[in-house]
Amino acid sequence: MADVPLKQHDPELWSLIEKEKARQYGGIELIASENFAYGFVFECLGSALTNKYSEGYPGKRYYGGNEYIDQIESLCQKRALDVYGLDPKQWAVNVQPYSGSPANMEVYTGLL
Repeated sequence: MADVPLKQHDPELWSLIEKEKARQYGGIELIASENFAYGFVFECLGSALTNKYSEGYPGKRYYGGNEYIDQIESLCQKRALDVYGLDPKQWAVNVQPYSGSPANMEVYTGLL
């Protein structure tokens, strides 16, 4: 059943999602946590990554089986430091906002 596309499995739900997508495309979202994501972001969000609980930090998780999650998070941290030209020996980044409000605050703080 997992290989059946949503459009076939639940056409009603699929239709509502498509309507929401059209609504988002038709307007300008001014809330940082509600911007319209690129296709590659949807690809990540719809991946096996959503199946894994990964509380804690890379190399220090509370649950096992996070070796690839650790690598992904470390890659994200490295890229964030690279974007701002920061030395990882002097700086660190946390890429784990747990909800929209802290995510918005991180963006505001970064921009200010």
